[in-house]
Amino acid sequence: MIKTTGVVHFTIPASDLDRTEAFYRDILGLKTVSRAPEPSNLLFMKSGEDYVVFAKSKTPINPNPGDERFVHHAFSVTHEKYEESRAFLEEKGVHIIHEEERHDGVFRGKQAHFHTPTATSSRSSRSTASARSTTRVVLSRPAIRKG
Repeated sequence: MIKTTGVVHFTIPASDLDRTEAFYRDILGLKTVSRAPEPSNLLFMKSGEDYVVFAKSKTPINPNPGDERFVHHAFSVTHEKYEESRAFLEEKGVHIIHEEERHDGVFRGKQAHFHTPTATSSRSSRSTASARSTTRVVLSRPAIRKG
């Protein structure tokens, strides 16, 4: 067995890297690290000490039809900044599709789920509405249950 020591990054598909970069930079505050041109078409961003890589997808992306939210990625904010962050999302027109405060389970605390407009791949409004990725903002660094 290999003993890994952590996660370097996860790659998230996106159909429009410019829109992806603008959303994650301007709304979620990630920093752009680098962009790799064709044929890779990769966007490297950083949140705190963690890296996220976005890859230009050549196929439609629809991991969460409708308001499903189970395929997602999550970013943490401090306890003191959660309400302010949630209000900022709404001010920027980001629709919160689900909010909860978990008291048990693996990840605990307040959580706001929303679709990001970065995974759309079709120009038709019907397809665009259903082809979204889901992001979750989690209150503070979530407590993780052992075992």
